[in-house]
Amino acid sequence: MVPLYNEAQVIRGVIEEARRTFPHVVVVDDGSQDGSAAQAEAAGAVVVRHSVERGRASAIETGVKVAAMRDRPAGPPRHILLPSPDLRETAVDATPLAEAVSARQADMAIAVPAREREYSGFGPGVARRLIRRKTGWYCHYPLSYQRCLTREAIDAAMPFSGRYVLEAAMTINVLRAGLSVMEVPCNFAHSGADRSLGSLNRPARMVDALLATVFQGFHSNARSKR
Repeated sequence: MVPLYNEAQVIRGVIEEARRTFPHVVVVDDGSQDGSAAQAEAAGAVVVRHSVERGRASAIETGVKVAAMRDRPAGPPRHILLPSPDLRETAVDATPLAEAVSARQADMAIAVPAREREYSGFGPGVARRLIRRKTGWYCHYPLSYQRCLTREAIDAAMPFSGRYVLEAAMTINVLRAGLSVMEVPCNFAHSGADRSLGSLNRPARMVDALLATVFQGFHSNARSKR
């Protein structure tokens, strides 16, 4: 399930690569004005139009509901994979995330680079400490957007927080629900077309991390069960 905003030049390639491995691709177009939705439909995705004023968190929630409508009537709920729309041909490298969740190794799998290094900077540092404080878990890549979740995990994460605190809040909520989280190495390469990524908007990411720290300070420090 891919939130989309003005990525007409790259989204078709991402969907075509993803559909080689994943049979159902849902795109939530967050008010694009460059023909992104048409490109996504041409690549075979199910496209849902969404108001840009409502933001990325609301777009993901809408996509989750649409994906749930396509579950098999007698089958288990499908897992939800969240890739960035600017991965191009490396979108297929989301497979390890889906495999980890399908094998029940974790309720939520978070992508980290295959090379060993952490996000640096103030924003990721604040998010990392916040997750550690609230759950006891040390997260190397607290702002990684590429994730795969069971339906139980995504229900625990909703409603989503907005902007660049979404990923950290998602991790905290899933762990607080007693579910398991793991980081999985993936060989993603971002084209840079997705300007909503926190790594490309450091001032906003820093402000959101500070706001999250203040907000979470009013909540209990309940640790995860697992």
